[in-house]
Amino acid sequence: MIVSKLEGLIAAPFTPMDENGVLNLSLIPKYYNFLKSNRVTGAFICGSTGEGVSMTTEEKKKVAAQWAECTDDDDDFKVMMLLGGTSIADCKDLALYASQIGLYAISFTSPFYFKPANAEVLGQICEEIASVVPEMPFYYYHIPVLTGGNYAMIDLLHAVDGKIPNFAGIKYTHEDFMDFQSCMSFKDGKYDMLWGRDENMLSALVLGAKGAVGSTFNYAAPLYYDLIDAFNANDLVKARELQQKSIDMIRLLGKYGGISVGKAYMKLINLNCGEFRLPVKNMNETQSVLFKKDVEALGFDHFKSVG
Repeated sequence: MIVSKLEGLIAAPFTPMDENGVLNLSLIPKYYNFLKSNRVTGAFICGSTGEGVSMTTEEKKKVAAQWAECTDDDDDFKVMMLLGGTSIADCKDLALYASQIGLYAISFTSPFYFKPANAEVLGQICEEIASVVPEMPFYYYHIPVLTGGNYAMIDLLHAVDGKIPNFAGIKYTHEDFMDFQSCMSFKDGKYDMLWGRDENMLSALVLGAKGAVGSTFNYAAPLYYDLIDAFNANDLVKARELQQKSIDMIRLLGKYGGISVGKAYMKLINLNCGEFRLPVKNMNETQSVLFKKDVEALGFDHFKSVG
């Protein structure tokens, strides 16, 4: 399989839910159009940001079906679905479903309860899942901070190369730039390496990254496209300033509770995706007021995504 490398910003969408934690699928068409209007080139659905691990298999199918319907006639917008990382049987089932409804690609992350012994075993799991949909690009999702699967990705590439024809590349959400560069260089750049740490994008651009997947692209895509433009124009002073603005924005996630704060940012751009399900903690009312003041001090209105 010859896989085209993805470029630009690929958002990791939040899964819209109502105040009771029930899926709000009716928001997804508006969500898709909003991303398109901000030059986002794809969506990585049911991932960490999308609370895939907190959803049932049937719920993930419903979310995937809605995204597939929205993007059916849009070949320029690529939808990739994270299958999961515990039950291999469920992952195969979801992979087949993703193929049936016409999604572009699938992704898989390391099992995080019973963990693979090494990168070779991880590669065997990838091969077993990818083989059920040989026509679809398969991406491994490397996020060891959540999975505990701290394998060198260059070892994974050595383990799968030549064994998985539809292995397209890696969504790399980690800070090991030595490993990332080794993967970028592997066999003259054979595999698609998608950067997954928004706060370190500038460093990844220096190493040659062309595509990135991130949660903050949902609500601040213009900031990152300005950063990319500054880098391409060799205006590194401006690029560093924009990266620092990204860091300042992302620090508020840590200040107010973590990943759930992303949905609070979404409310500020008039896309109410509800709140996160347990066990993730959401902000209380007092924190919400303080958060809005901090966001205003950032000058969020000057670089936020707009519909």
